[in-house]
Amino acid sequence: MHWLTTALIPAAALLWEPAAGDPTPKYNPLPPLREQARIQDAWTAERKAGIPALLKRHGVDAWVVSQREYAEETVFWSLKPASTFSARRRTTCLFLAEPLAADYSDGALPRQPGCIVGWTTDVWETLKAQLEAADPATVAIDAHPEIAFASGLHAGEYQAMANGLGGAWASRMVVKPEIAVEFIATQPRSKLPRYREIMETAWAMIARGFSEAVVVPGKTTTGDLEWWFREEILAHNFTTWFQPSVSVVDQVLPWDAEAKTEASADEDAGGRVIEHGDMLHVDFGLTAMGLNTDTQHLGYVLRPGEKDVPQGLKDGLKKGNKLQDIVRRNIAVGKTGNEMLKASLGEMRTEGIQGRVYTHPIGDWGHSAGPLIGLTNMQDYVPASGELVAVRNMWFSVELLVEHYVPERNQTLWFALEEDVYWAGEEKGWQWVYGRQEEFHLVKAVKEHETMEEL
Repeated sequence: MHWLTTALIPAAALLWEPAAGDPTPKYNPLPPLREQARIQDAWTAERKAGIPALLKRHGVDAWVVSQREYAEETVFWSLKPASTFSARRRTTCLFLAEPLAADYSDGALPRQPGCIVGWTTDVWETLKAQLEAADPATVAIDAHPEIAFASGLHAGEYQAMANGLGGAWASRMVVKPEIAVEFIATQPRSKLPRYREIMETAWAMIARGFSEAVVVPGKTTTGDLEWWFREEILAHNFTTWFQPSVSVVDQVLPWDAEAKTEASADEDAGGRVIEHGDMLHVDFGLTAMGLNTDTQHLGYVLRPGEKDVPQGLKDGLKKGNKLQDIVRRNIAVGKTGNEMLKASLGEMRTEGIQGRVYTHPIGDWGHSAGPLIGLTNMQDYVPASGELVAVRNMWFSVELLVEHYVPERNQTLWFALEEDVYWAGEEKGWQWVYGRQEEFHLVKAVKEHETMEEL
């Protein structure tokens, strides 16, 4: 599948769903860069073709996206060609709900005006001529005060545009955050096979990292393992959107810095030494071809002579799986993030589960455009982004944790999990992109003479 174009992938492949259990993941190499660019540009063309319908849906006649080199709008990165690394000079793009009747070959304006690249006031003169030809009653700009994906228009760029076009056109400008948000959030179905391969690679890297091939109990630290993941990512021509995070799970929540002991704070630079019997947690993401993954898995370091994970830890993972099902079931087209959060937490409490939900959109960005379903410190209501609604063909990263009492430890531990889901249609809703963790990754005990992979 690695070298097939999306046009050659059967429609059935787009709807493939893995078994509920843990698949056996493998590394999937990326295509050559030229082929990557061709595939990405086809995805972008598919998305841009939907802009007129998007504008009509939100009652806007035109949309202007304007930026300078190194001061790009957030949405620019979802609109640009794959071989473009920044905006050229000033790059100003106009999109219309109703394409112009004139044909560019006649010397008139194009049906969709597209982008103007320039430096001087000629940019505004050209844009003004295009606007006069289309005569839109409303022109959307990305200047929302709270939602990053709809607030990419820099203040200076807006002032330059308003001055260049004049007050009559500035008065028609409106802020409609749904336009930029939904453009970024909506993923072409043709992306899914490639996304699944990248997700499988992420799983494969985690499986290798959380194994005796890499971890030497009593020697390897969590910091060593974090940097091993970074090196592994680069060795296979991927990159990432955040530093991998590896923890030994104890009573301290991963983000609760205030609760850390003085000793653990001193260990932050090099990490904590991994020992037999430790439960491990990793937060890990890959970036490639404009796609981002986000995965949290759990591992266990077997003690010498130990054959399996303690039952209490297994039960904690199973409880986390149950909350995953609850959240995935409550993601619904047309519902706000806050509505989905309330429904998920209500069902969670009915089931007697203690936990937190902080699920987010994913795709073009790791924390991408769309409704937030909770934040770690906001379990009742998330302003602004929590009031956005889910749309078809979005992807979400189902991120959460449960608290579970483990008899073998006489402790209540946190079990943090994260898996990405895609829109599978009205009847099926959101399904796992590759699968979800239902068994621990195992670091097996080995004999001293057996060779370890050098860190």
